[in-house]
Amino acid sequence: MPDNRFAVLIDADNISDKYIQIIMDEVSNDGVITCKRIYGDWTQPNLASWKPILLDYSIIPIQQYSYTTGKNATDSAMIIDAMDLLYSQRVDGFCIVSSDSDFTRLAARLRESGMLVIGMGEKKTPKAFIAACNRFKYLDILATADQKPQKSETKPKKAAKPDPAPKEKEQEMTSLTTIKKAILTISRENSDEDGWISVGAIGNLLGKRYPDFDVRNFGFPKLTPFLESLDLFDIKTSRNRDGSAKMISVKLK
Repeated sequence: MPDNRFAVLIDADNISDKYIQIIMDEVSNDGVITCKRIYGDWTQPNLASWKPILLDYSIIPIQQYSYTTGKNATDSAMIIDAMDLLYSQRVDGFCIVSSDSDFTRLAARLRESGMLVIGMGEKKTPKAFIAACNRFKYLDILATADQKPQKSETKPKKAAKPDPAPKEKEQEMTSLTTIKKAILTISRENSDEDGWISVGAIGNLLGKRYPDFDVRNFGFPKLTPFLESLDLFDIKTSRNRDGSAKMISVKLK
């Protein structure tokens, strides 16, 4: 099956250049990037740090002057290009990189046309834009996770604690408490007659309910150790003849 073809559209006015490697790596997990464009007023000194990166990552800069003070012409340019790419039928999905709520309607429109839409931004991103995407990645969380040692994937952890009272800029991220309740509901409603449900099914359904769900938001590299940390499930692994893991399933205790 061929890889999905993605267009990556970056709002340079709204996103730091320090996230570029994370952006490219995350999209590459879902397919191949066939179009890379970044939008901004390149005459402005605040975008100077982006310029060497454009060559290194073969990103096409789109010049967009600010016609009126206080109005963001970059948003309009991105939206027009996205619709042109949609009607060209040259891509299967879009990655919209911005923390700006102005792209909410664009994301919804692309999804209506059958496109896979991945949003990327910081924790300050409004909930409306996050909900309009199929999936949403918090770049600042992923950047922090890359700088910390990963938690063990084999050794069970103590039960994860509910989130403390969130700071103002973090209020939009789906909380651990909400995710935990959703996991309980999913496991009760979708388990087999013996009460077992595959870890993959839980992850798939969580992603559909909460576009911003990612176990890395809570400090875990994969879903299984995250579920272990909740101390809610018994876990079993079915194996192939060669001893490799075939499927991991969980059952409420």
